[in-house]
Amino acid sequence: MTSGTTTPAPTPTVDWAAVRADFPFLERRIDGEPLVYLDSAATSQKPRQVIEAMASSAACGYGPINRSAYRLAGEATDRYEGARAAVARFVNAPAAHEMIFTKNATESINVVAGAWGRANLGAGDVVVLTHMEHHANIVPWQMLAADRGIEIRWVPLTDDGQLDLTDLDALLDGAKLFSFTAMSNVLGTLPPVAQLCRAAHDAGALTLVDACQFVPHNATDVQAWDADFVVFSAHKMCGPSGIGLLWGREALLDEMPPFLGGGNMIGNVTLDGFTTAPLPDKFEAGTPPITEAVGLGAAVEFLETIGMDAVRRHEMDLTRYALDTLGQRYGSDLVVHGPSNVEVRGGVLSFAFRDLHPHDVSQVLDERNVCVRAGHHCAKPLMRLLGANATARASFYVYNTTDDVDALAEALDGATDIFGL
Repeated sequence: MTSGTTTPAPTPTVDWAAVRADFPFLERRIDGEPLVYLDSAATSQKPRQVIEAMASSAACGYGPINRSAYRLAGEATDRYEGARAAVARFVNAPAAHEMIFTKNATESINVVAGAWGRANLGAGDVVVLTHMEHHANIVPWQMLAADRGIEIRWVPLTDDGQLDLTDLDALLDGAKLFSFTAMSNVLGTLPPVAQLCRAAHDAGALTLVDACQFVPHNATDVQAWDADFVVFSAHKMCGPSGIGLLWGREALLDEMPPFLGGGNMIGNVTLDGFTTAPLPDKFEAGTPPITEAVGLGAAVEFLETIGMDAVRRHEMDLTRYALDTLGQRYGSDLVVHGPSNVEVRGGVLSFAFRDLHPHDVSQVLDERNVCVRAGHHCAKPLMRLLGANATARASFYVYNTTDDVDALAEALDGATDIFGL
């Protein structure tokens, strides 16, 4: 098995300057200089369309959803459910009611582990993960292993940061679930999702795809993947924090017990017990993130206006430019982890610069208003495989340009000057 690619078809020209103009944060100056934001893998900035939609909803259209019959509440419910329909369309889910709102993708994975996992996994059952997973797709399964005695197996990596699928069939033999990322938040690696889902199904296992880093940057089709569960978050795709998504096959969600109990998720309650509401309410106990859902719907519309193939093409061009620019300027003094081929990686560059600690690099870059992340990126097992405690990480999105890459390269010169290297 070999890695897949996500090369988009040719797309109409996008006015990227106009896209940048939609982001108010670019108007900010610190010490008279603009910001260069290169931390979108952690969280994305928000366009005016999202900010204004949320402000309008909070100011003039806020009401309790699904519980009151008056007009204001009905309008709020329509906007909330409209956002669900928009995000279902965005990832080509078969039905909107299969799309569950959570507070973030971490909670979405915990819903699967806590509801499906506890109902279906016991001592000796196997869950397969990969060495490039985020802690959010490791710790819930380790908690289940401690509680239920399940076995966790690991798909290793190749030297260039792709999945080593040589022994995948053996790793999947007897497994109940294969849970893996669609794009590494450290390496940028884009595994062949549909191929992995097919291999899991051939082995009789279900699949969970952590698509947090994938959905904001690529056209996504959960049906083409043939996945069973897919999770992602709004705040990485130009939307607000506080709302995440879990898509699951209807039959699986119907069979799963509820994860949380309380209001809105019930069909009926008596002194002797309760019945659950139909999907999606079954998994949305309590008052939901109403204003945040409105923001998510606006973010989907914003990205659809640009076109996800155009977003992918833009980020491929930026990544290629960054790899070439930094490589030519610094050579072996700067090591970028992950594949060198932009066809199989996203716009995430985790790097080591000379002998400087990543936090020192980040602080020096911040003096030039260049915002990068430094740390273990919630992927400590992967860091250990890379032989590093941390890396600096620059990540791109729709508001970035080659000028931002040049600013990063020039700011790294400042680190050289300060530390005398």
